[in-house]
Order: sequence, then C-alpha cells, then structure tokens
Amino acid sequence: MSRQGREAIDEILRLFELRGDSEYGGEAVTQREHALQASHFARQTGASPALVSAALLHDIGHLLHDLTDDAPDRGVDDRHEQLGAAWLARWFGPNVAEPVRLHVAAKRYLCAVEPAYLQHLSEPSRVSLGLQGGPMSAAEMAQFQASPHFADAVLLRRWDEAAKIPKLPVSGIEEYLPDLQAALAAPHGMRGQV
Repeated sequence: MSRQGREAIDEILRLFELRGDSEYGGEAVTQREHALQASHFARQTGASPALVSAALLHDIGHLLHDLTDDAPDRGVDDRHEQLGAAWLARWFGPNVAEPVRLHVAAKRYLCAVEPAYLQHLSEPSRVSLGLQGGPMSAAEMAQFQASPHFADAVLLRRWDEAAKIPKLPVSGIEEYLPDLQAALAAPHGMRGQV
C-alpha cells in the first residue's frame, strides 16, 4: 500500500477512535456502531469494496465537524455529506466519495418516490429530513436520477437507514481494512493516480 493510502487509513482509524463513540444523532447507536452496521449490510449484499467503504464512511463528516450531537434538534443542518465527501475525495475516487455526497439526497429521493419509506424513518431522521429540504421535487428527482452514482447512493441510503439497531453484533473496523485498501488502490482511488 502507498504512503498516502496508509495515511488515509490511519486518519480514518484515528477519527473513529477519537469520535466514534459519540451519539449518532439521537439514535440508540454510536457513530461507530452505525458505520459498522451500514458496512455489514453492504457486505451482506455482495457490494464492491468501494461501496462497502462508502457505507463504512458515509457519515465521516459527523466526525469531522465541531457541532454538538444535538445540532439537528437546534435547527442546524451540519451538511455532513458535503464535508465527508470532500474529505474522502483526497484519497478515494468517485465510487466512494460520490455515494457519500449523495446519501442525503437519496433519502430525500426515497421519501418522494416511496411513501412507505418516509413513514418508516426514525424520528431523528425525520427531523434532519426537514432541515435537508424534505422530499424532492420532480425536477430534483430528475437531476438526482441523472447522476452516474444514483443507484449506489440509493443502496447506501437503505443500509444507512437500517443501521440503527442497538447491540447488533457486527465485525470491528479492522474487518473492513481490506475493503478500504482495495478502494484506495482502485483506478482513480488515489488523487493523481491513473
């Protein structure tokens, strides 16, 4: 693995060690538990290493900002998807960074096209949905569907919403290091790599 790849993984592990035990936005799981459950569900479906990595890292933006855990309850959208995707793009290609950037849009999309999805959102997820713009309009849906990462973002969103089960036994982060390494080594995985 390259020096930059080692730096990326070391920084990811450091963030989870430093902030992974913080509350996940009013849910009954921590940031770490949520991330590990999402990547567990991704792996169960046979997702690629890039998409498993995106599932693991989709909320990394929450570990990067300095806002309190109750920011949504105070009417603040932390825009964690933008922050996380920009941070990940330093090391990973668009197959990781773009589903992360689009996973909030995917929630808004699913709420517009699947009424049952909206009804099954947890209360904290409903609160953040309001801050994020609510269900998409027809024009927003058309634009979202045109993204080459549309389908991956929708898959990621479903794993994200499912990953809120207290005490679910899943593997630790070490189990996902090979996925991260493969995603870093993939074409366009590292910035500047061809």
